[in-house]
Amino acid sequence: MMGRGPVLTALSIIPDRALASQLAATLERTRSFQIVSEFNSYPSHQALEIRVRQIKPDVILLDLASDLDQACELIRCVSSFNLQTHVVGLHVCNDSDAILRSLRSGASEFLYAPFDVQTQNDAVARLRRLLQPGPAAESEPGNIIAFSSAKPGSGASTLAAQTAFALRRTTSKRVLLADFDLMGGMIGFYLKLTNTKSLLDLLPLAERLDDGAWASAVAVADGVDILAAPETPYAGPVDAARLHAVMEYARMNYDWVVIDLPVVFQRLSLMTISESDRAFLVATPELPSLHLARKAVNLLDQLGFPKERFQILMNRINRRDEIGGSDIERLFNCAIDARIPNDYFSLHRAVTLGQPVDAHCELGKAMESLAGRLSGRGSQDRKRASISDLKVATSAV
Repeated sequence: MMGRGPVLTALSIIPDRALASQLAATLERTRSFQIVSEFNSYPSHQALEIRVRQIKPDVILLDLASDLDQACELIRCVSSFNLQTHVVGLHVCNDSDAILRSLRSGASEFLYAPFDVQTQNDAVARLRRLLQPGPAAESEPGNIIAFSSAKPGSGASTLAAQTAFALRRTTSKRVLLADFDLMGGMIGFYLKLTNTKSLLDLLPLAERLDDGAWASAVAVADGVDILAAPETPYAGPVDAARLHAVMEYARMNYDWVVIDLPVVFQRLSLMTISESDRAFLVATPELPSLHLARKAVNLLDQLGFPKERFQILMNRINRRDEIGGSDIERLFNCAIDARIPNDYFSLHRAVTLGQPVDAHCELGKAMESLAGRLSGRGSQDRKRASISDLKVATSAV
């Protein structure tokens, strides 16, 4: 790029394949954009939103020539995402009507065939100025970890809650545990919380959230801030832009944000996973759970979620389970991140008392190990343990 700064990442939406070929030929020379993902036809709003939130491109290269009305609708859709992603309209010629309508819809730039090199460079320079970051924040944004399942009752809520408490113990950082299961969230019940506010109370305030509004919505349990589910089940829509704003507020105010989600097939779960740094799909060894989990893995793969962004957690594992770990990995065509033991009595005691599981019980040790890997401390702990007692370290892993 010869001093012009890093290349801009791009999502291309170009149904006109001849136009796409013309653009690709010039990009080989200019390197103005790095196309990291593409649609060969105009996507649905939901598919576009999931892809954009997943890959977070700097720009979207959008074909205006094939269907200007549909393209302008997609530009307005992108604007509603409330993300720092700019749309560059593409056309086969210098069409004044297409320029005017696309800019009015929210596009930032317009390029047309044969894609003059200097015109591209000028557009990229303007886009870089738009993408210029503001003053550096005082602290690094936190990590968002999501837990979901394909089958209700697989234990995603339990693992989300215990992971949050384990992260608090192992890192001493600020941790938020948020229940996004708006139909049947149980974390508030398990922890015996009396706080009645939830995500639904924060969404209307998403654009103007402050410390006071946030503090009134969360409760505290064992050093972890808790955002409970609503007392009255809610089945209505959730505005994606407001959800993004709430999650970003949480990210900037906590080191770790652990989110408990409804089943992965719900739109809210898919939207949250696309915003998360890492997601866990919880399954159990029973055949119905494995069957639905395999469907969920295929769905996430079809939607473009990279497999390094989501992992399988096998919950309630017994030594007598007939299906081995390698068999399950072949079934899902992806690796299992962890196998959580079926420590019923320790969990029952914790739920009865409304507190985290004991860190020294079988389940507690598994959660400490998971938290250690998430926070990057697992490798350090293993090194220290290997010096003193290699066998103990191996058995703990």
